[in-house]
Amino acid sequence: MADARAPACYGLDIGGTKIELVACDVALETLYRRRIDTPRQDYDGFLDAVVELVRGADAEFGRDCGAVGVALPGVTDRASGRQLSANVPALTGRTVGRDLQRRLQRPLHLGNDLQCFALSEAHGGAADGYPSMFGAILGTGAGGGYCVEGRLVAGLNGIAGEWGHWAVPATLLARHGLPLLECGCGLRGCLERYVSGSGLAGLHRRLGGDAADAAAVIASAQAGDALALRALAVHRDLLGHAFAGLVLALDPHVIVLGGGLSKYPPLYRELPDAIAAHLFGGVRVPPILPPKFGDAGGARGAALLARQRTPAS
Repeated sequence: MADARAPACYGLDIGGTKIELVACDVALETLYRRRIDTPRQDYDGFLDAVVELVRGADAEFGRDCGAVGVALPGVTDRASGRQLSANVPALTGRTVGRDLQRRLQRPLHLGNDLQCFALSEAHGGAADGYPSMFGAILGTGAGGGYCVEGRLVAGLNGIAGEWGHWAVPATLLARHGLPLLECGCGLRGCLERYVSGSGLAGLHRRLGGDAADAAAVIASAQAGDALALRALAVHRDLLGHAFAGLVLALDPHVIVLGGGLSKYPPLYRELPDAIAAHLFGGVRVPPILPPKFGDAGGARGAALLARQRTPAS
């Protein structure tokens, strides 16, 4: 039996650990949500998983939804349509958009997952009403998106907001005794390797700990473990440097955090001073806010992308 709620669009958020689908009405209210683990190494398995999610939502409502927005991790080459994704290796070198379009046979609109998060928070989210905002993800990777007056600024290559692939200065690495790490993007010393959730766990291990993930570091720090507290202090200094760069380059009116580390409350108290330490006098640090939509922001932003780019019938 058809569902009278009649979703206007679907949004899919492809992450390094999970894929989430939401079905939204015309007001972007979420009617349905489902998450599954991401097949990171199996491309055919990835395509099958996305198709199963979409068809499962169709079955839930008893009808095909007209448009699908997909928030993809990494960068899409605008000439070839091929993807570069450090966090979902199976997508690298693949024409993800064309392959999904062939299987789904419906309007499909691709966006960057980090930019879709920012777009969502700029529309009815934590940054609603601010003239400009930066949405910064701190999860499996690190990146973001920049919106001005509610409009996403993607840039020539569609990579505006990829601050996670700025290089950490050698002086900062030396200060904390850190090595120059290889990044999945092909560069070396990218901020993502140090300030993402997985980067925090890596910092703990390099200091002599054995944390499997960021949650373990935080739990140990909350229990008073000195090594975990040291790892968080190093992480905070590196992140403060990174966000100071965002302030100098873009001067956003607000920064909204996303990803797993956005759930760590002390970050909002401690990060402003860590940013200010890397800025010259007189430069104000913008508010640092938690996301309104949490982990659902990327999927909601993808749904918004689909709604904006699908011509009205």
